[in-house]
Amino acid sequence: MFDDLRRQYVDLAQPRLGSEVVFATDDFFADKSRLISPEPPVFIVGKYDDNGKWMDGWESRRKRVPGHDWCVIRLGVAGRVAGFEIDTRHFTGNYPPGAEIEVTRSDEANPEAGWVKVTPRLGLKGDDRIYVPVEHADPITHVRLHIYPDGGVARLRVWGRVDPDWTKVADGEVIDLLAVAAGGRGIIANDEHYGAVGNLTAPGRGVNMGDGWETRRRREPGHDWAILELGAFGRIEEAVVDTAHFKGNYPDRCSIQATRRAHGTPEEIAAQAETWPVLLPEVKLQADHVHTFRDDLADLGPVRFVRLNIYPDGGVSRLRLMGTVVR
Repeated sequence: MFDDLRRQYVDLAQPRLGSEVVFATDDFFADKSRLISPEPPVFIVGKYDDNGKWMDGWESRRKRVPGHDWCVIRLGVAGRVAGFEIDTRHFTGNYPPGAEIEVTRSDEANPEAGWVKVTPRLGLKGDDRIYVPVEHADPITHVRLHIYPDGGVARLRVWGRVDPDWTKVADGEVIDLLAVAAGGRGIIANDEHYGAVGNLTAPGRGVNMGDGWETRRRREPGHDWAILELGAFGRIEEAVVDTAHFKGNYPDRCSIQATRRAHGTPEEIAAQAETWPVLLPEVKLQADHVHTFRDDLADLGPVRFVRLNIYPDGGVSRLRLMGTVVR
């Protein structure tokens, strides 16, 4: 289920988009910032700090007064939420038995008003992961997680779609049409053994070899590929393929296909992509290098979907598709 969520949505609460936990009523045992850490939660036997057992998540102390604990996440970009993943992994005797979630859109860092409840009171279990779909049409900027009455949650994922404000993009302005902050996203790849396709659209250069899309070593004929969606229809003027940190495992070559429209499930889109027109013909790549292609690009007009082919396998840190929005 959780792999399917990655194919449909992005985590709006990921810190690399600028999201942060701006407030918690109490985080005595585990710092609130860990609630949205991108890595899966871990349990480290024998690790303690001054307040007790170190836990990978947000954990409040045992409440001895009336009330309950809650925290506020400010999203780095506005988005339309589809659902929430609440992860209590490794919290067994200290998880909250109940939770509830509210959302709002606000320019304030920690809003006090305007909250809308989007879930009922949820029952939680220890060492568990649940997905809670919601119906809320309006873009949001903040999420408030209530836990009843106290305890620890390892991770909160806010699955949805970025809602870019295109009024702030001037006509003819060149932007990265594939950037996650512009609504770009990875849809599917034939192999994500070492790194997720969604990393290709992340801001900045990759921080290490794990912060990119990397496939296993191919031992059979063929090549690997990834399919991504631009945030809007756009004319691509420049393609940037960054193999940062990939030295002994970068692809030997790559090519890019593109199309205006695609439909269906990720698997159905993948089947359609085999015959998409070529945007960038097969070109050589180097290790740990930013490759910029302009003159090699075909003029395909406005496109929305791309397929990155790598030959035969390996890792790419980022893919940038610079161009103009077609309104």
